[in-house]
Amino acid sequence: MRKSWVAAVAAGLLAIGTDPAAAILKKDTSKLTPHEIEVRAKPISNFSRGKTDAILNGRLAWRGGLVLTSFSEYFGGWSGLRLEADGKRFVAISDAGLWMTGKLAYDERERPKALKETRIGPLLALNGKPLHRKRDRDAEALALASGALSKGTAYVAFEQNDRIGIFDVSDKGLGAPRAYIQMPDEKRRMRLDGIEALTVLKGGPRKGTLVGFTENPLRGDKAQRGWIWIKGVPRGFTMSGVGDFSITDAASLEDGSVLLLERRFRWLEGLRIRLRHIAAEAIRPGAEVTGELLLEADLSHEIDNLEGLAVSRGAHGETVITMISDDNFNRFLQRTVLLQFTLKERETADADSALSDAEK
Repeated sequence: MRKSWVAAVAAGLLAIGTDPAAAILKKDTSKLTPHEIEVRAKPISNFSRGKTDAILNGRLAWRGGLVLTSFSEYFGGWSGLRLEADGKRFVAISDAGLWMTGKLAYDERERPKALKETRIGPLLALNGKPLHRKRDRDAEALALASGALSKGTAYVAFEQNDRIGIFDVSDKGLGAPRAYIQMPDEKRRMRLDGIEALTVLKGGPRKGTLVGFTENPLRGDKAQRGWIWIKGVPRGFTMSGVGDFSITDAASLEDGSVLLLERRFRWLEGLRIRLRHIAAEAIRPGAEVTGELLLEADLSHEIDNLEGLAVSRGAHGETVITMISDDNFNRFLQRTVLLQFTLKERETADADSALSDAEK
């Protein structure tokens, strides 16, 4: 028991970046060239390690998960994830400065089964060459800007050297950035608490608009900040409901509302993650945003340092939520896990809850 507790604490410290090893273990990708890798997948049958799942308000249902491993020394650190609308093709980015593309395969029960046709390669500078400095390679967030993952453009947000670039994306990976967009005036206060989450609104009055969130409160602030880019100009709002959790990723639903992935580590409780839902109308310049919690889980569940979040559709049109973890390249204490849930419409969740109560 003591050994597992120590491992959990060490994993948590790496997750929040307080251990220098989190940076030392990252691989130098400046000489990496795109190539295929093999990724092995071990199924996760249950989200809970015990008898119950920490699903809040009945809107989430467990679909399945995978523990992902690879012999490639570059595999790991996944901090951003996007899936095509059908949930099959994916693109992920790593905070070591690389991308991964491939296909997510499913079994006959529509549970994630394997990663196929997997390729990795380095993120590039404007000159088309790999990023050489460590502070330039810290990619933390990914959002599809236009088109599709097979042929489109994507936003990538970086920490340390804080910036957001527009990259071509295709089956072959990410190309060189076309340009960098205007950053908020608060950029000078970001450093390691910069923009950790990006999404493009899929619906609502501001459909097609980019939204970003800081991981933690900036120096001098008490809460995380968010920005919505209106005509290319970032306009700020405040996150008041996150508290002492960190924001690690965001994903838009088709109605323009947004899901936020959150994480916290404490010595006495270990690692915790949350999933928050923000209504479309709440995201506007000058707003104070709270949202509704959909999920909260701890180390009694199959979680790790979850940093990537994506939304897609299942075979029957249902909304599927996918999360991926950043193992900090620390394979002895942390894992790369991929988790999937179904998000029920509120009416369906209420009906299921009423039926369950009636059967008791």
